[in-house]
Amino acid sequence: MNWQDFINGSFEFWGAIALLNHCRVLYHDKVLRGVSKASTLFFTTWGIWNVYYYPHLDQWMSFAGGLAICLTNILWLSLMWKYRNNAPI
Repeated sequence: MNWQDFINGSFEFWGAIALLNHCRVLYHDKVLRGVSKASTLFFTTWGIWNVYYYPHLDQWMSFAGGLAICLTNILWLSLMWKYRNNAPI
């Protein structure tokens, strides 16, 4: 692992942790406000691409972080779908 892979993978992991906070808040509030589903879908698709792409670059820390952020984005999209019809409080 080179230092660039370590830094990029670390950013990916920290991104996953930040997204988990979004999931926690949405699960608690059960109301979706001020979030673009299209943007989240775009970044999830990009994450899926990264999970495919990083191994071809032999960047395994980035792959692991990318997998974490991709799975967290899928959880976030699932919660968005689940609470899509809840009216704001």
